[in-house]
Amino acid sequence: VNYILGEERIIVSDLPGTTRDSIDSLFERKGQKYILIDTAGIRRKSRIHQSTERFSVIRSLKAIEECQVALIIIDAIEGVTEQDKRIAGLVDEAGKASILVINKWDLVKKDAKTMRTYEKKLREDLGFMYYAPTIYISAVTGQRVDNLLETIDLVDNEAMKRFNTRILNQYLDEIVGLNPPPSEKGRKIKFSYVTQGNIRPPTFIFFVNYPKSIHFSYRRYLENKFREAFSFTGSPIRFIFKEKK
Repeated sequence: VNYILGEERIIVSDLPGTTRDSIDSLFERKGQKYILIDTAGIRRKSRIHQSTERFSVIRSLKAIEECQVALIIIDAIEGVTEQDKRIAGLVDEAGKASILVINKWDLVKKDAKTMRTYEKKLREDLGFMYYAPTIYISAVTGQRVDNLLETIDLVDNEAMKRFNTRILNQYLDEIVGLNPPPSEKGRKIKFSYVTQGNIRPPTFIFFVNYPKSIHFSYRRYLENKFREAFSFTGSPIRFIFKEKK
């Protein structure tokens, strides 16, 4: 935030608990206005002792609900912690567009394979955030911060995508034809149609004769195919299956 604003707006310290509340900063770039929310760090419950810090955690959780794009900041030296996983899980559950931001990349000793190795480990630790792009930055030197701002715009636009019902159903017919859902207890599963119900996150409602019989693996197949066709970079997508009577 300090680098983007060009001023020491936020107090920076290695000591945990320095930031006690979420701090909102207005910012304008290329005619687009933003509110940057620098949240208080969220530590494990066992390490939260003061009532002021408990309030900070509540405010940070509220910031997740209020934001449009969540930047999950990971210390490049420390790597992904258990608390990072919990916070990423909260962002995913809230359906927020998100970016994995690896900070302090300038302090990492590198060779030709460093980023590839780090990326592989990151994806193993945060497998459920497979849709979120990664940016390796330095908040001190400004390395790739401009790329980060571009990616913020990208994932926000992806989360707002809306598609015509006719296009969705043509595509559904195609992918179901390529790989029909497996029968459940001798009952053949038939899709009637699909429509988009919402954005942020993009939500799709499928009408099917036996909605409870859609296996998890087939849900994943549908999601993979929808992402293959429509992208949704950085955004979770939601599928709802309803009975067509």
